[in-house]
Amino acid sequence: MKALFNRLGRLRMLALLLWALPVAALLPLGLFWLWRAEALSWWLLALVLCSGAGYGLQRWLLQRDRQLLVGAATGPDPGWPPKADGAWVAVERLAEEAKPEDWPLDDGGRLWTLGRNALDAVARYYHPKQERPLLELTVPHTLLIIERASRDLRAMITDHLPLSNRLTLGDLARAWGWKDAAERWLNVYRAGRLVINPADALLSEVWGHLRGRAYGAAWTELHRWLLREYVRKVGYYAIELYSGRLTLTGGEPAAVPTPASRRDLKRAADHAAPVGEPLRIVVLGRANAGKSSLINALFGQLTAATDVLPDTTTGLTPYRLEHEGLTAALIFDTPGCDTERLGNKALKKIVLDADLLLWVCAAHRPDRRAEREILDAVRGWRAERLERRPPPLLVAVSHIDQLRPPREWQPPYDLRDPQSGKATNIRAAVATVAADLAIPVVAVIPVCLAEGRIYNVDDVLWVAILEHQDEADKVRFLRCLEERKRAENWTLLRRQLANAGRWLLG
Repeated sequence: MKALFNRLGRLRMLALLLWALPVAALLPLGLFWLWRAEALSWWLLALVLCSGAGYGLQRWLLQRDRQLLVGAATGPDPGWPPKADGAWVAVERLAEEAKPEDWPLDDGGRLWTLGRNALDAVARYYHPKQERPLLELTVPHTLLIIERASRDLRAMITDHLPLSNRLTLGDLARAWGWKDAAERWLNVYRAGRLVINPADALLSEVWGHLRGRAYGAAWTELHRWLLREYVRKVGYYAIELYSGRLTLTGGEPAAVPTPASRRDLKRAADHAAPVGEPLRIVVLGRANAGKSSLINALFGQLTAATDVLPDTTTGLTPYRLEHEGLTAALIFDTPGCDTERLGNKALKKIVLDADLLLWVCAAHRPDRRAEREILDAVRGWRAERLERRPPPLLVAVSHIDQLRPPREWQPPYDLRDPQSGKATNIRAAVATVAADLAIPVVAVIPVCLAEGRIYNVDDVLWVAILEHQDEADKVRFLRCLEERKRAENWTLLRRQLANAGRWLLG
């Protein structure tokens, strides 16, 4: 301080004080005038109220910005398979533990360590028995995770940080270099202000302290958000990779039909050019439960063969299904699950390749133990495939027109408030089927499929299918992704071998 005073010179400092004295005297003279006018207390009250209102507004803006940051936070993808849920819990735990004081933004080495910790948390979840699970990553996939996370962080910073597109790294470095010099000059100013006008300096210090705390809290909150988003983004794409959703070649997995769907489309005599992979809807149930009749009712015309014989369906028969609001779909008629024509191995493959299951159960046949055993096996097969989402399951209860009294048939029937014996028995049959097959009641739909008596198909069953279409689309995506990865591996291998051959020959 003394060296600075000697450098400027006493006369220059005197000239500076003389120039600032009239301005600095305004506040004490004003306070004196307010005191003489007996208005000083009102002025102090207004000062306190305005300061409190300004501080409160600053706090409210901080809370609003915090909510905006929360709304911009990365969350799990609803299309992930069930196994990814635990991995995302590990990522969220690591993100919550990231503290600004432990991870400064100007330390690139520390930030790299934080990103590696996020990768390690996901890798350890998917490879718990590996001593160094990060080594299970290939080099191209590691670079792809960094590329995707950096791309998303760039977009989020550009959208949410003011002037982030104008400030260069050099600007930030120069500002940081001026920090010490700016603090020294600010201390000189504050000391001089305290000597010239103690009251004004004291009020300014209090207000500056409150404002500094508010801005400091805002910066800390932004720092914490950046760290958490960094962890979430790296963890997000690591889960995308380990769950099989991140491919090296990119593109939409369901954009073109899989080889199996191409064959099924030809078998369905579908001459229209498919725009993408169709939904695979499979109709299952016991022999003579009404599976083929259900397909006919969904089409509104005779499509699948039906007869009074024990079972007329000899194999997996595809049909191209179209309806307003439904994406391209194939529906498959199957032999009875209780017949020898559909073995356990074939049934398992059908279930694992399905995007939506329709189970047909006859209301007038109370012996459902075999159906329950088959459905339990279906649920077990689905639970084994944690890398895939289980297809939604709907149960159509057929032959409701044969419930007591058998001669009564006067639809529609209100099952929420049954007014007749028929409606009461239909409601009881739905509840019994749901309990016997361990299916939620909302997924059990009573239908009549008899010729001339079609009931509850267009207005209830079709609505339920369309409501489950989004979930079925997620199942289809992961199914196509699995096929896409197999094709990608062969494509990359052929390309690598061809390039290696040219290099060796050259």
